[in-house]
Amino acid sequence: MKYGFLKVAAAVPSVKVADIEYNVQQIESLIAQAEGQGVEVIVFPELSLTGYSCQDLFKEQLLTDKAEEGLLVLLDFTRKLDVISIVGLPVQIGALLYNCAAVIQSGTLLGVVPKTYLPNYGEFYEKRWFASAHDLTAQDIYLAGSPVHVTPDPVIFTTCDGVRFGIEICEDLWAPTPPSNRLSLAGADVIFNLSASDELVGKHHYLRQLLCQQSARTMSGYVYASSGFGESTQDVVYGGNAMIVENGKLLCEGERFSLQPQIKITQVDVELLRTERRTNSTFITAQSQDRVVPALIACKPVATRDFELVRPINPHPFIPDDDKMQESCDEILSIQVAGLAKRLHHINAQKAVIGISGGLDSTLALLVAVKAFDRLALDRRGIIGITMPGFGTTDRTHDNALKLMNELGVTIREISIAKAVSQHFKDIGHDAAVHDVTYENAQARERTQILMDVANKENAIVIGTGDLSELALGWATYNGDHMSMYGVNAGVPKTLVRYLVGYIAGEMATDVLLDIVATPISPELIPADENGEIKQKTEDLVGPYELHDFFIYYFLRYGFRPSKIFMMASKAFEGTYDTEVIRKWLQTFCRRFFSQQFKRSCMPDGPKVGSVSLSPRGDWRMPSDASSALWLKDVERLKP
Repeated sequence: MKYGFLKVAAAVPSVKVADIEYNVQQIESLIAQAEGQGVEVIVFPELSLTGYSCQDLFKEQLLTDKAEEGLLVLLDFTRKLDVISIVGLPVQIGALLYNCAAVIQSGTLLGVVPKTYLPNYGEFYEKRWFASAHDLTAQDIYLAGSPVHVTPDPVIFTTCDGVRFGIEICEDLWAPTPPSNRLSLAGADVIFNLSASDELVGKHHYLRQLLCQQSARTMSGYVYASSGFGESTQDVVYGGNAMIVENGKLLCEGERFSLQPQIKITQVDVELLRTERRTNSTFITAQSQDRVVPALIACKPVATRDFELVRPINPHPFIPDDDKMQESCDEILSIQVAGLAKRLHHINAQKAVIGISGGLDSTLALLVAVKAFDRLALDRRGIIGITMPGFGTTDRTHDNALKLMNELGVTIREISIAKAVSQHFKDIGHDAAVHDVTYENAQARERTQILMDVANKENAIVIGTGDLSELALGWATYNGDHMSMYGVNAGVPKTLVRYLVGYIAGEMATDVLLDIVATPISPELIPADENGEIKQKTEDLVGPYELHDFFIYYFLRYGFRPSKIFMMASKAFEGTYDTEVIRKWLQTFCRRFFSQQFKRSCMPDGPKVGSVSLSPRGDWRMPSDASSALWLKDVERLKP
């Protein structure tokens, strides 16, 4: 395991019912593939050595004996392999027969886990052949020539890298209290499930939900392999499900009803899971109330392997998936609208003031304000949109601001800041030809003063426009655009702001919104170029927002170190940014994030809309004078 990733596989072999020699060959082939691709743990379906659908043949001693011989063959086959393999077979313990999972590695039988819950309803008759783990007393047995301890208590296996995993078998997952509950509370990071679930109309969707819910509830990785082609179709059909889930998110899924063997491989982020558990007080409380002492079985050490990230990484973690786009966008906007509506209602405000620049952030804030006023049945003319052209304002953004306000039917005001700022420069003795931080910030603070004073005059509230990405980077003028009376975009990162405005543009079918989306991001505090175009482009100065939003997500959401974020970003943005560009802006992010905390420590109220927030009253509480040295050194180590 490197960077916290465990490479796992869910395998669905082709089987022949009761033909153990054939089944062993199929399993060996998939184990070899897994070893060749650096898989650390692979799981096969329930009773994969014999086939699940043997029915009363399970009563035959010959079948049980041959299954044990098949396990012996697999032990010999894996003698020089590092991959941990989990296979299913019937095991006789005392006078009873158990449906078991055998864990093997490098020619060693590490452990045997019996199934706990046996379905005996509908098309299932497992109690006809098998006993439950509840019927078992802990004892030492010999299986395939190997001594092994079997117990009804929770068993956790530990890889040489310290990853802990547990096992449950098919129906165990469907029980009201699955064994994976206790296994996870006892420290299992990943659960492997050997299954043989038949296909019914609508069942697959329910199964997927069940896997995702159990993975989310236990904050675990969940690797599921179910019987497929070759099982008896006398009365039912087995579709061959292979699914790998991480904390409720489906990472990959096999092809159902495939006539060919298949293996699904990906990496489970164990570090992510442990971070989630460590920060979730509910999980910690559950652990303290259910003090499980599992049997721990150590897996064998393996040779060091070169690490390659094989699972896909979404470069835009804040952007909704296409299949949930409308639902997610509507939900985000509803949160923003509800937050603002409550604040307006609480202070009995009939008016709101917003500075409209013709850029993305002020556009989204205005759209949210309009929706909130409509929700409260307030006159949209109570929204006072003020455009405040200055030294860097271009015709494009100025015209878009006016067009947008006109289309939305809000009150429009235009107040130039040029004279006031010029006078201010004279008052403080600043040369207006020097376009430094004083030149820029004086404009931002003048605009904020106008908004605040108009709000006082109109008995209104100033709606802030700054977004989550700007808060993370400190890309706001302290006591300037940094300040408002309610910041509706405080929980929305820049990439999502652009996406939401584009989404609303599609709903409204308006060209002005589309042009705003296409406009370069800029504070417009520096005069335009000779062609009247925007000269000061934010992303040229602080870096691409899509990179920073990626950094923000994994830094804040999971606490990943810069070197891991860099590795993931290199995969996510492969072909878009080279590694040196990513390293450069990651260093900028770390430096700015620490140095700008003082602005976040006194930020206005605003709604949290996703899993990440920088509110000092909620998610993020950090000293303004914390050192960034550790994080910057971690980035510096990335230099070639």
